[in-house]
Formats: sequence, structure tokens, C-alpha cells
Amino acid sequence: MKYLDDFKEGFSETTGSYTVTEDEVVAFARAYDPQPIHTDKAFAAKGLFGGLIASGWQSCGIAMRLLVDHVIKDVAVIASPGVDQIRWLLPVRPGDVLHLKWTILDIRKSTTKPDRGIVRAQSDLINQKDETVMSLVGVTIVLTRPSTPNC
Repeated sequence: MKYLDDFKEGFSETTGSYTVTEDEVVAFARAYDPQPIHTDKAFAAKGLFGGLIASGWQSCGIAMRLLVDHVIKDVAVIASPGVDQIRWLLPVRPGDVLHLKWTILDIRKSTTKPDRGIVRAQSDLINQKDETVMSLVGVTIVLTRPSTPNC
């Protein structure tokens, strides 16, 4: 298990990959963002992006999945009070192979609760062309390492 004390500002980690499928893009959009650029292949082909694109919210979900599976699964995370910013920079398309680069911007120990602190980290979702398609700054509450009782 990793704790707040195990991280330093500037620490960076890159995840494994995730391949986006057309079926997944359409299913997500039908359930949560039913705009025709996400659900209707023929409509999307005539539009600004020249084809079907994933919802930005789906990109957030993919980033979260990569973050949990590859970065914070073994971290003493309590919760997240939110995200400071989200930017959808380029469209995510069916067939894209995405990975996440996670970089700690700053760490702040709590002044009122000594067993925890806040980690602010930049998450960049990157496609197979090494283009950043989405970025966000996440805020996470992480426990400090438990003190060992004196023997």
C-alpha cells in the first residue's frame, strides 16, 4: 500500500492502454450523452469531425478506469472532493488506443486531520499518435502512513 508520504511533487506514472470500440462509444452515448455525433454514424460522417466520436464524459470514464487500474489501486485513497478542470482537446474515435499519464502537481498535508492530505495531479489521456486528447486536474484525499507503535 502506498500512502501520502510515498509521493513527491513531480512524480509521474504512465498506465497501460485501453482500446475504444465503436459499440462502446454508441452504447455510452445512448445511455448518457445521446447526441447524434456520438450515436449516429451517418450523421457524424457529415459533421465537423468526419465520423463518430466518443463523448467527452466517456473519455473521463476511460481516464478514471486507467487511473484506478494502474495508478491508485494500491494507494490509501479516502475520496476525491472533485476535479479542478477538464479539457477535451481532441476527439476520441473508435479504434483509438489510449493511455494515461498521471503527474503529481502538489501535495498538501492536512492541518486539521494529521492522518491525511491532498494530492493534486494532472491526468493526460493520450492516444496512439502521442496526442493528448483530454486533460484534467484531479484532487484526491490520501491517508498518511500509519505510525508504528513503539515496541
